Amino acid sequence: MGFNCGIVGLPNVGKSALFNALTATETAEATKYPFSTREPNLGRVAVPDERLGVCARLAKSAKIIPTQLEFIDIAGLVRGASKGQGLGNQFLGHLREVDAIAHLLRCFEDDNIVHVEGSVDPIRDAETVETELMLADLESLERREIAAQKRARGGEREAKQQLEIMGPVLEALRDGRPARVVALPDDRQRELKALQLLTAKPILYIANVDEVSASEGNALSRKVADYAASQGAPAVTIAAAIEAELAVLADPGERREFLESLGLTETGLDQVIHAGYGLLDLITYFTAGPKESRAWTIPRGTKAPQAARVIHSDFEKGFIRAETIAYDDFVACRGEQGAKDAGKMRLEGAEYVVQDGDVMHFRFNV
Repeated sequence: MGFNCGIVGLPNVGKSALFNALTATETAEATKYPFSTREPNLGRVAVPDERLGVCARLAKSAKIIPTQLEFIDIAGLVRGASKGQGLGNQFLGHLREVDAIAHLLRCFEDDNIVHVEGSVDPIRDAETVETELMLADLESLERREIAAQKRARGGEREAKQQLEIMGPVLEALRDGRPARVVALPDDRQRELKALQLLTAKPILYIANVDEVSASEGNALSRKVADYAASQGAPAVTIAAAIEAELAVLADPGERREFLESLGLTETGLDQVIHAGYGLLDLITYFTAGPKESRAWTIPRGTKAPQAARVIHSDFEKGFIRAETIAYDDFVACRGEQGAKDAGKMRLEGAEYVVQDGDVMHFRFNV
């Protein structure tokens, strides 16, 4: 699994349409009326990476297995969602398990599609949803703080450590700021993540424009880009309607021609994936052989044994070494044997930090 991403936004901003296009399914009901999504929809999509195909060709692999990105389409949120308005805050719980949040914002006018607020204003919409997420976090954290204080008075060390994190986060939330803006030492970030706060998760803003504005955006999408920059977050501009048309084109050549005719160089899915990988600081390494070539996603900075674990826990437990070839060397030497002959294969130990594009073979013993 690459990473999972929860798609949020107000009703009728195009979430379900985008979900269906990105995952090439009809799982999510897309209508012009609010609250059509009543249960979260889950879909997985292969992460495109040209390097994987090159590895497979050079290794003469029988199969190609890309890494996967999981999208979760959450029901539309409205003002008061944290207090049960709309479909209620039950759906906020589905967001607590995701790695990142993709906030889809409507940046197109269409009299035939109802806007829950009565007008199109993506910044207002962004602030509405962010406020509901902060209120949900505040309510959850205040309850947990009371319980932690009781345990701390009883001398529980872990509770005291939790309170050290909760204090500045609660202060931020009460001041109308999301948890992600709280500056904490790197060694305390794991504790913050354990709280599963919605506003602590990395966020990506997606401006959904009409087809005419797909290549260059419009005034509304530029406002979204500026707003995202002010939040220290990335933003991408896509047209969900175009993604829906792309989803039915199986031939890569046809997809490329269609994109070029619209002045686009990549699909919205590619944009979301690239932004998401950057947001979470993820990289990809490869395994390549006659049976299969496969892509694996890990956080940047991961050492070899932990990278091996994503294949199987035994690989980490019994890690001996990692036979490693840089991707450029793998290509230049025409594969593994050529890299060995050229002295480009390295034997890396447990302290090796895996690099993006590494082609690896793990030796282990359990």
